[in-house]
Amino acid sequence: MLTLEFGILEFDPSWLFSIVVFGSIVNEGYLNSASEGEEFCIYNRNPNACSYGVAVGVLAFLTCLLYLALDVYFPQISSVKDRKKAVLSDIGVSAFWAFLWFVGFCYLANQWQVSKPKDNPLNEGTDAARAAIAFSFFSIFTWSLTAALAVRRFKDLSFQEEYSTLFPASAQP
Repeated sequence: MLTLEFGILEFDPSWLFSIVVFGSIVNEGYLNSASEGEEFCIYNRNPNACSYGVAVGVLAFLTCLLYLALDVYFPQISSVKDRKKAVLSDIGVSAFWAFLWFVGFCYLANQWQVSKPKDNPLNEGTDAARAAIAFSFFSIFTWSLTAALAVRRFKDLSFQEEYSTLFPASAQP
C-alpha cells in the first residue's frame, strides 16, 4: 500500500478518501421528498449511483485495512516466493481498485451532471455529492500510485532472489 512515512507513523490516503466518499453519500447523499414521502438518491434519483459509491467506499476501506495488516506482517515472511505472491496481489488489487474508482468517478460525475435542479431546489447535500465525486477522482491516483510502488517493490524482490541464488549465504567466508 502507498504510505507516506512520518517518523514511526505511516499515512495512506486511500483509506481516508474511501471514508470521505462513502461517508458523504451515506450522510447527505439521500434526500427526502416532501411530495412523495420517500427518500431518493441525490445523483439523478438513481439509487444505483449512491449504492455504488457506498459499496466501493466501504470495500476499499476494508481492503486498505487488509493490506495494512499484510504490510505489518510482511517483514516476518521469510520466503522470497511468498513475499512475491504478496506483492503481486498488492499490484493486482491496487490496479483493480484504481479501475473501480475510475468507473465510480465517471458514474457519479455523469449522474450528477444529469441531475435535475427541480429535484433539489434547496441544494441540500450538493457539497457532499461533489466531495464524493472529487475524492473518487483522487482515489484513482492514490491506488494507481500504490500499484506502481508495488511494481517497484516486486522488482526489488526479484533482484533479491537472484542475488541470493548467485551468492548463497553458505559460500560467504
